[in-house]
Amino acid sequence: LRKSMQIELKRLQTETGITFIFVTHDQEEALTMSDRIAVMHAGSIRQIGPPREIYDHPAERFVADFIGDTNFLPVKIITAQGSEAQVELGSGNRVAARLNNAHNGGDVTTLAVRPEHARVVPEADGLMTGRLSNLVYFGTDTHYHVDLDDGIRFVVRMQNNTDMARVAAQGDRIGVTFPAGVGQVLRD
Repeated sequence: LRKSMQIELKRLQTETGITFIFVTHDQEEALTMSDRIAVMHAGSIRQIGPPREIYDHPAERFVADFIGDTNFLPVKIITAQGSEAQVELGSGNRVAARLNNAHNGGDVTTLAVRPEHARVVPEADGLMTGRLSNLVYFGTDTHYHVDLDDGIRFVVRMQNNTDMARVAAQGDRIGVTFPAGVGQVLRD
C-alpha cells in the first residue's frame, strides 16, 4: 500500500477502535501499520509481539532474517542469566547481549545485530576488525560492508550528516563496534 493509504487505514483503525487483521509479506507495511505482528513460517507462528519487539528482539534466526536487515555472528555464551548474556565474538572480545530463550554457558549460537546499531571505528577501537570491502552512499545514510577477520561479512549502516568526516575508504582496515545489549541471542 502507498504510505498515504497506510496512514489512512491506521487512522481509521484508531478512530473506530475496530480490530484489523492485515495480511502482508511487506515488512515495512507490517512494521508501520501494526500494533502487534505475528510472523509465520510454513504455517506456524514463529513470534508474536509489538513491531519494535519483533524488530529489535527477534527470538530466532528466521524472524531476524525476515524482518529487516540483520548481521548474524557466531558466538559462544559465556554466562546467561535471565534476559542477559555475556557472549564471546569470533574476535575473542566479549560483549553483553539480550537473551530471550534458554541458553547455557558454553553454548555456541547466533547473535543478531542490526546494521544501524553498529558503528565503523578505527581498527584499535573495534570489538571486531576487518577490511572495508565496499561502501554505498544512499544520501541519508552510508552502508559499510566489512569483511571481518573471522570471515564473516558485516554491514554497518550509519546516518550521514553535513559535518561527517571521511570515516574510511574501500580497502581500509577498520573496526566495528556496537553497544552492549543491542545484540540479540537467537534460538537457531
